Amino acid sequence: MENNFKMVAKTFFGFEEILAKELQVLGAQDVEQGVRMVSFVGDKGFMYKANLSLRTALKILKPIYSFRATNEDNLYKGIYSMDWSKYLNSNQTFVIDATVHSEKFNHSEFVAQKCKDAIVDQFRTRTGQRPSIDKQYPDLRINIHIDKDQCTVSLDTSGNSLHQRGYRLATNIAPINEVLAAGMLLLSGWDGQGDFIDPMCGSGTILAEAAMIACNIPANINRKEFAFEKWKDWDNDLFDRIVDSLLKKVREFHYTIKGYDKAPSAVSKAKDNIKNANLDEYVTISENNFFDTEKATKGPLHMVFNPPYGERLDIQMENFYKNIGDTLKQNYPGTNAWFITANLEALKFVGLKPSRKIKLFNGSLEARLVKYEMYEGSKRTKFQTSENN
Repeated sequence: MENNFKMVAKTFFGFEEILAKELQVLGAQDVEQGVRMVSFVGDKGFMYKANLSLRTALKILKPIYSFRATNEDNLYKGIYSMDWSKYLNSNQTFVIDATVHSEKFNHSEFVAQKCKDAIVDQFRTRTGQRPSIDKQYPDLRINIHIDKDQCTVSLDTSGNSLHQRGYRLATNIAPINEVLAAGMLLLSGWDGQGDFIDPMCGSGTILAEAAMIACNIPANINRKEFAFEKWKDWDNDLFDRIVDSLLKKVREFHYTIKGYDKAPSAVSKAKDNIKNANLDEYVTISENNFFDTEKATKGPLHMVFNPPYGERLDIQMENFYKNIGDTLKQNYPGTNAWFITANLEALKFVGLKPSRKIKLFNGSLEARLVKYEMYEGSKRTKFQTSENN
C-alpha cells in the first residue's frame, strides 16, 4: 500500500527480540531486528498505535530521506536539498537530535548545528523568515543519524522518550526506567495469568507496568502528548478511533498484584503513582520489609524486583544479598523470582544458583536480570514426584 512507510523503533540493548514480537502482535509488517532498534512498516494509524501501545520502545522514528555525506559541505547540501516546507512553517519551531558513528563526523552537536543552518537558510532564502529553535517544546523534532558516510534524516514521531508514560509524578532516589521495567517483565514471561509481587517496589514502576501488561492496557495511554500531534498531517479523529479500538481490547484480571517497601515515603509515592495510572483497583501496596515476609498466596507466584545496587543507595551488600537468597529459600516456595542488579559481585552472596541470566543495561551500568526458581518442597522431591506421575 502506498500509504505505508518504514519506521524505526529504538530500544535498550537486550530488548530487540521482545520489541519485534510486540510489533508483530500489533500488526506491523516487515519487522526486522537491529542493534537497540527494530524497523517495521505501517501506515499513519499504525504509527499512532505503535506510540500508544509499545512497552519496550523508547522512540519511534519515521525516516524521510537518506544521502551520502563525506564532509560538512555534503551534509549541508543534502539537508538543504530537502523541501522542509512539507513539514514546517517559517513561524514554527524545531530541534535536531543527532547521533554519529563516523570517522568523517565525530561531534553530534556540530552535525546538529550544520543541519539547523541548512534548514534555516532554506526558509530565509524562500520566505525571508526563519523557524526558531525550541529545545523544550518544538513543533517538529528531527533526528539525524550518520553511520560512516550514510546520513539518514527522520522525523521523531514520539517527542519525549516513550518511557515517560505520564503516570509517575513521584519518584524515589533510584527509580527504574519504565521501559526497562516493562522489558524485564516481558523477558520474565509475565502475562497476567497468576499472582504477582514486587517486594521492593520503590515508587511503584514495576507494579504499574505489571498491571498494564496483565490487563492489556496500552503502555502510553496516560501520556499527555506525542510529537506527531503537532504535525501538518495530524488526524485527531483517526487518533481517537485508534485509542477507542485499543481500549476495547483491555481484559479483566483475576489475580493479585502486590507491592512491598520498608520505607513509608516509598509506599506513599507508589500509591500515588498507581492511583495516577488508574490502576489502584488491581494493585495493593503495603509497608513491609521483604526479609520479614512470607508468601501470602497459594499457587505459583511471579516476583520481579529491582533491589538496591549500592550505587545510589547505601546498603551492606554482602548481608543484603544473602538475605534475599535466604528469604526466597525459606519463605517463598512455588515462586519464580526475577531481579536486576548492576552489582555482579553481589550475586555470589545470594547463595542460590540462577536458572537464567540475561545481560541488560540500567542506564550506563551493565546489569544482569536473574531468575531463581523456588520449588514447593525441595527440588529433588519435585523431580521424584514428576517421574512417578
